[in-house]
Amino acid sequence: MPLPTVLVADDDRSIRTVLSQALGRAGYQVRVTAHAATLWQWVEEGEGDLVITDVVMPDENGLDLIPRIKRARPDLRVVVMSAQSTLMTAVKATQRGAFEYLPKPFDLKELLSVVARALASPAGALAEPAPVDTDERMPLIGRSMVMQDIYRIIARLTTSDLTVMINGESGTGKELVARALHDYGRRRGGPFVAVNMAAIPRELIESELFGHERGAFTGATSRNPGRFEQAAGGTLFLDEIGDMPPEAQTRLLRVLQDGEFTTVGGRQPIRANVRIIAATHRDLRQAIRTGSFREDLFYRLNVVPIRLPPLRERAEDIPLLARHFLDRCREDGLPGKILDDGAVERLQASRWPGNVRELENLMRRLAALYPQETITADLIDSELAETLHEQGADAPDLREQEPLADAVARHIRHFLASGQDGMPLHDIYDRVIAEVERPLIQMTLAATRGNQIKAAAMLGLNRNTLRKKIRDLEIPVVRGAN
Repeated sequence: MPLPTVLVADDDRSIRTVLSQALGRAGYQVRVTAHAATLWQWVEEGEGDLVITDVVMPDENGLDLIPRIKRARPDLRVVVMSAQSTLMTAVKATQRGAFEYLPKPFDLKELLSVVARALASPAGALAEPAPVDTDERMPLIGRSMVMQDIYRIIARLTTSDLTVMINGESGTGKELVARALHDYGRRRGGPFVAVNMAAIPRELIESELFGHERGAFTGATSRNPGRFEQAAGGTLFLDEIGDMPPEAQTRLLRVLQDGEFTTVGGRQPIRANVRIIAATHRDLRQAIRTGSFREDLFYRLNVVPIRLPPLRERAEDIPLLARHFLDRCREDGLPGKILDDGAVERLQASRWPGNVRELENLMRRLAALYPQETITADLIDSELAETLHEQGADAPDLREQEPLADAVARHIRHFLASGQDGMPLHDIYDRVIAEVERPLIQMTLAATRGNQIKAAAMLGLNRNTLRKKIRDLEIPVVRGAN
């Protein structure tokens, strides 16, 4: 049986070399090219069992090539890779028929796994999804690895009506994700209706969601359609679902189970023609344990969970977000501003309890209140210190209280995001462990004034093991040092 052939198109010679070697070692035949035209010629001639293509190439955009490939050879799987790591790229790739989208820098193990899955997928023509007007004004900003995962989930969900549960702290952009799921999904032609459970009095929630008939209760002088009816044919976004009272939870569960509901005071069932997206900042599993949230409702809503990370977990996205918000300020008529390197570093050092919303508000204040064109670290310090003072906190060092796990995670994210001009990273585990291990041993030795016996005891290491690590890591030891 002949080996599967993988066609690779990328204008970066180093990427072609790495992929050719990795796929060859994995047992595939590989043909590589820097041009979309050559790739298309191979496809037309019936060559290849799988295509891996970059987006930006000298002669044609790889995304524009996908529909032609799918029309010519519907069974041929296409994997898209791109350094343009945006939601739009992921959505366009999926909507145009790509089997998978991989942002650069990619992990070779993940790519090989995708290749194996693509080649093992059953053959057959795939229904070509309806085209989507993907406005380049991006609804979500960020190129961190965690955001890439979210983009791919959103892109995959554009072809289904699955119920989604979005979990994230206040200000992380839960409604933006819900709107993206709607705007690029199958129900984009219908309404998007958002309702915040925490903003509605408990006694009015059922009427708000399901509507009421005239005379259903005191003050009900006419029939009033609820949010389910208003969202018919579209998406109903239930924000802060954790604040829904028990009686409304029961009615919502029935809707999810039966696909229909009745208005308050009504008897005639109404078909529920909506896609439901829920969101919460609460730990609903804890709420289940305390009895404040129904477990059966949770599992009905949590079909596809999406966790939105707080801003402190994707600090590498902060410069892009900050400049995006300053651009928006300029579009709104505020003076144009730029950030110097010190300001960017200060922004990345902040804990951002209010997340993306807090960062946006800060950029608007800086654009509106300060006459200088360049925003410096001093201005950032001044504004953040005022915010912390209002919160009853001191602000000499915004990283002072940062948990160790957060600090390590932040540096690992920076390390992974840096990549090497889109090249896959190698030996990450050993390199990261060495980065952490060396300062740990150095500072422990400093704390024990160079006493290796005490240092080994503090570290929980055998003395000989510590000596070996000192030697391997080339750590200088000075007896009696401070």
